[in-house]
Amino acid sequence: MKYLMLVATDPDHTAADAEAAPDVDDWFAHVTALGAWLSGDRLRPVEQATTVRVRSGDLLVVDGPFIESKECIAGFDVLECANLEEAISIAAKHPMAYTGRLELRPIWPMGEA
Repeated sequence: MKYLMLVATDPDHTAADAEAAPDVDDWFAHVTALGAWLSGDRLRPVEQATTVRVRSGDLLVVDGPFIESKECIAGFDVLECANLEEAISIAAKHPMAYTGRLELRPIWPMGEA
């Protein structure tokens, strides 16, 4: 099953959490060796975001993210895992599990009921 792993910042961590975080290159080597990493990347800062909506037929374009928050989505990875337990195990080894938040979402392919 494919999972989208949203990588988000989180100001609620300690210096000890940051020191305990593994190196992202080590995580990448591990998940690549497993054959579980399909794609992913970092995202530019939220100040460079653009939000697009259509309401009552009108196009609304706003600079910046839709919601104001201290947390922001910093990147994403697409993982191929046997099950949620494997996805959790992979996410738990990511450095942002220590200093941020990782949200795992099963991908629902278009055309699938």
